[in-house]
Amino acid sequence: MLLDLFYELAMPPWIARSEAQAYDDALAEIELADRLGFHGVWLVEHHLMPGYSHLSKPDLLLAALARRTTRLRLGLGVIPLPYHHPLHVAERIGTLDVLSAGRLEVGIGRGFSPQEYAAFGAEPAHSRTLVEESLAILRACAADAAVVHEGRHFRLEGVRALPRPLQRPYPPLWSAAVSPETFEWAAAEGLGVLAGPFKPWAMIAADLKRYRQAWRGAHAPRIGMTVAMLCLSDRKRARTLAGPALRWSYGELLRVTAPVLERLLPSYEHMQQLGRFRRLFRLGARLSLLELAGLAIVGTPSECLARIARLREAGVTHLLCSIGAGALPTEVVRESLQCIASEVLPQLAHSG
Repeated sequence: MLLDLFYELAMPPWIARSEAQAYDDALAEIELADRLGFHGVWLVEHHLMPGYSHLSKPDLLLAALARRTTRLRLGLGVIPLPYHHPLHVAERIGTLDVLSAGRLEVGIGRGFSPQEYAAFGAEPAHSRTLVEESLAILRACAADAAVVHEGRHFRLEGVRALPRPLQRPYPPLWSAAVSPETFEWAAAEGLGVLAGPFKPWAMIAADLKRYRQAWRGAHAPRIGMTVAMLCLSDRKRARTLAGPALRWSYGELLRVTAPVLERLLPSYEHMQQLGRFRRLFRLGARLSLLELAGLAIVGTPSECLARIARLREAGVTHLLCSIGAGALPTEVVRESLQCIASEVLPQLAHSG
C-alpha cells in the first residue's frame, strides 16, 4: 500500500492563523513529506465552504509544489467537472504535468454542493452526463489529432489543448466515488476510485467488491481511501489531540453535506442511504465511533499499521491521509509525518 497526504486546507477556529499562514504551513509540510519518502499528495477543490475548506484553486498550489518537490505524485483530488469547461480542464492538466515533469494524478468527480452548483450555473440533474462527456473530451485532447466533438453539452471543431501532458497516453485518471453506480462506472472506464470520507467502511467495502468485480482493465485496479490520521509514539497524546480535531472536522463535513443529504437532489438520491449514519454522528463524532466506521486511524505506529493492514487486505492500494484532519497545528502535523516516515513507511515497504 502507498501512503499519500490529503489536504482540504481547513481553518479551525482554535488555530490562530491567517489564510496566508495556512498555505505556508501546507507547503512546508508537503515539502517535508517529499523528503521523507511519502508517495503523493492530493488537494481538493472546494468552493464557498468557509472554515471547512479554503482550497478553491488546487492547481495553483500544485504548480508551486511542482517546483518545490522532486518525488511526490501530485494529485488533483478532485476536479468537479460540471463546474468547468473540459477544454480549460485539459489545459490545466497539461500545464501541471509539464511543470511537474510527469508527476500528475488526475481525480474527477461530480461535486456535491448545491451552493456550488448554483454559483457556477450548473444543473445537478446533468452531473453524470457532464462528467461522462467531459471525460471523453479530456481523453481526446491527449491524442495527436485535433478534437472534433458534438455532444449534449459541448461542441468542439478541430481544437488542440496546449500544452499536452508528458505522461502517455494520459496522466493516471481517478474518479471520486460515493454512489454504487459510480464505482461500477469507474471500473467500466478503467479509472481508479477515490473513496471516503462520506461513507462508513462497511458500505465502502461492499462498493469496492462491486468495483473489483466490474473491473476489466489491463492493469490491476487502483483504490484510494481517504482517512483522518494521527500517528505519534505516545498513544494517549495522539488520542487526546486527535479527538477534538476529528470531531470538529467531521462535524464540518456533515454541515457542508447537509443540503444534499436533506434534499434529494436529482441524480443524488443515493445520498439518502447516509441519513442514518448522519443522525448517529449528530450524537457526537467521538473518536471511537470514527474508528469503528473506518474513518480514522489514530495511535502508535504499531496500532496504525494494524488498521492499515485491514484496509490493504480489502484491496485499498493508496491511503490518502489527512493528518489531524487538517485541524491541528503544523508542529503536530510535522511530528506525525516524521513518526510515520520512520516507523510506518519502512514496514509497508518491507511487507510490500
